[in-house]
Amino acid sequence: LERNLYLTTQILELGKPVVIALNMVDSLKKSGGTIDTAKLSERLGCKVVETVALHGKGVKEVALAAEEAASSGAKVPQATFSADVEVAISKAEKILPSSVKEELKRWTAIKLLERDQKVIEKLFLSSAEASKAESLTKELESKLGDDIESIITNERYNYITNLLKGIVTKKGEKLTTSDKIDRIVTNRWLGLPIFALVMWFVYWVSVTTIGTMGTDWANDTVAGGIQGWVEELMNNAGANEILTDCVVNGILGGLGAVFGFLPQMAILFLLLSILEDVGYMTRIAFVMDRIFRKFGLSGKSFIPLLISSGCGIPGIMASRTIENENDRRMTIMTTTWIPCGAKLPVIAMFGVVIASKVTGTNGSWVGPSMYLIGVAAVLIAAIILKKTKYFHGPAAPFVMELPQYHIPQLKTVLLHTWERLWSFIKKAGTILFLACLVMWFLSSYGFNPAHEAYVDEEGNAVEASEGGFGLVEDSADSVLAKVGNGVRYIFIPLGFGDAENGWKAAASSISGFSAKEAIVTTMGVLANVDDETAEAALEEEEAQNAVSDAVGGWFATAIAAFAFLLFNMLDSPCLAAIATMANELKSRKWFWFAILFQNVFAWIVTFIFYQLGMLFAHGAFGVGTVIAFVLLAVLLIALFRKNPYAEADKKGSFAA
Repeated sequence: LERNLYLTTQILELGKPVVIALNMVDSLKKSGGTIDTAKLSERLGCKVVETVALHGKGVKEVALAAEEAASSGAKVPQATFSADVEVAISKAEKILPSSVKEELKRWTAIKLLERDQKVIEKLFLSSAEASKAESLTKELESKLGDDIESIITNERYNYITNLLKGIVTKKGEKLTTSDKIDRIVTNRWLGLPIFALVMWFVYWVSVTTIGTMGTDWANDTVAGGIQGWVEELMNNAGANEILTDCVVNGILGGLGAVFGFLPQMAILFLLLSILEDVGYMTRIAFVMDRIFRKFGLSGKSFIPLLISSGCGIPGIMASRTIENENDRRMTIMTTTWIPCGAKLPVIAMFGVVIASKVTGTNGSWVGPSMYLIGVAAVLIAAIILKKTKYFHGPAAPFVMELPQYHIPQLKTVLLHTWERLWSFIKKAGTILFLACLVMWFLSSYGFNPAHEAYVDEEGNAVEASEGGFGLVEDSADSVLAKVGNGVRYIFIPLGFGDAENGWKAAASSISGFSAKEAIVTTMGVLANVDDETAEAALEEEEAQNAVSDAVGGWFATAIAAFAFLLFNMLDSPCLAAIATMANELKSRKWFWFAILFQNVFAWIVTFIFYQLGMLFAHGAFGVGTVIAFVLLAVLLIALFRKNPYAEADKKGSFAA
């Protein structure tokens, strides 16, 4: 209550009619506490209404009270401070220009004393007036022996403490059910393992069990059925073969590969929404703060990571709450390493691919491992960067309120789930639709070589051709293949750049920069274009693994498939997130550094994993293995070397 009344004291200073909604009074009463609402209303000089927003109690009363307050226009008494501060505020009010409204003078004067730059800029003070205001602030700081921000903060809390005397009563220090649960889930030693188990359970249910049943049905019945029905319809209508191929194999094949994962995404979003509504996700931020601080990061950096599990864009924007500029930049650079909803189709597909290559596993560990690898990657990057000139500094303090656990509300959970799903569906209807068209065109068209008339292996006469740009019979001759072959050499050391299928994996990876789901749509297009296994599976309505089976053939081992997944989880995010990064970093230099760092880090980590994985799993040893050991040694040295800025950071934290 004290923390929320702090904001109330600022609102009262705006001179507007105020009505206070006192929420969650049911929680206070359950714990045996009481609050004298009438006395609080009398002392504040405004209407105070008890509410329980979760159940809609008191909402109408608040609306009616607000309407009454607005029509009456009654002014509300403002918070009063100690004599020294009140004198300074009075003097500051006299400096203000006449354009400031009477009811806003006190609020503006306090902001002037607090050196609020945004307010000062709008006042257009003369040099003499600005100097006088600064003198008032310095005089007050000198007299009270503290900085102005702390002085005003203390004054507000002193006012609130006096205000609440005799109003709120609480029972003895009896542990609530929430406290008892928190003793386990936020325990120093149990907190992280419990978090890992919870995330494993979430991905196990959404990707492996119930989610897989939904995906099987979506792929077998919906995707496969629609493709066959549309193809038959267009053939009967006499549609052009190229147009039919574009619609069936390009658009429906690509989008179908992604939409097939909607049931899994729905269940994942549902479970995450339940965890959020229960109050567990807030505890995760608390647990991770303890770990993050050991590595020089504030728990504030984990909030953007938590948000990024839904979408990286709001996660990047959430970094604005981090005051330390170095920590903020570092968080922006690493927050998209946490798997977002767009990456789930990729994770789900490769869970199937990897499971098909490893006997005795169903791939349920793939999803949770990506989440934990993302957190580990953030910590590793933080440790390395914190020991450099441009990122060192003390971790900012992190204070947060842990709400009471409560039973999740069905309406709230379903609403959050639908919002996330709808966001994905909208993206599929725009960005992914265009990606399907582009990828189909690039994989279907290319430069055909000139040839004379001949009879093919099936005895069909083939007319002579002068060659040139046009539809290709083999996608290996397409524009996409040329592009993929041009960049596949970068991925050869990572295990997915071989001569036969490397261009497909490379092209799919590159398409992920438009949207991470586009990796799956591109694979769907390529599988439908030229993989007989995929086509046969679709015809037999065994489409659950149609694309996955086709894609599985692109990777020689499970390690290579996991390496592909690992790289695409850690490299640069989608274009929308990249644009958000550019906007938040506000520096071309830092933006390009972030892009370079993300991709180089992803490549090095994947290279080490693949080379050492092949050594220990298959006994493969070569030059790449030696280089991997060297890079691993460099990484370990960077991790465990002494921080040259440790002493300076300690002094900085004491000063703060």
